[in-house]
Amino acid sequence: MTLLNDSFCFKIEQLSQILTNHGWMMSCAESCTGGWVAKCLTDLSGSSGWFERGYVTYSNRAKQEMLGVSAQTLDKYGAVSEPTVLEMAQGACKQAKTEVSLAISGIAGPMGGTDDKPVGLVWFSWCINGEMHSLSEIFDGDRDAVRQQAVVVAVEKCLQLLQARQSS
Repeated sequence: MTLLNDSFCFKIEQLSQILTNHGWMMSCAESCTGGWVAKCLTDLSGSSGWFERGYVTYSNRAKQEMLGVSAQTLDKYGAVSEPTVLEMAQGACKQAKTEVSLAISGIAGPMGGTDDKPVGLVWFSWCINGEMHSLSEIFDGDRDAVRQQAVVVAVEKCLQLLQARQSS
């Protein structure tokens, strides 16, 4: 069973409506998902009206060059960490000049995990008009399952954060 079903597509439509209603543009910075979020967002016809661009920053060098993640952050905390995804999300907003961004960095496996950072660990961050949010999850399953779950969480949480802003 795929996690990227009709319910998920409806959430992307809701996300697009909120962004469109505010006149906001969105960007994303992805590592372990390799552009899968951007692909899902741009599957929706008309997404060019609210989706500016995506950055696939798989290497540390790409995170530094494209998003401005500091070498010190990467050295001290690693690519899969809260400080790194916070800088990724901020960098995506800054570089793309968008009001909203999301960032993902994780260990999809099957290799690369450690005791401190197991396979399935994914860090997320969202920047909404400069307001930062972050979250980590540990997902079960193979590489594909971890990546799919990360895509779903990234989009669903972005939608929740935007809906909460509308309500307040």
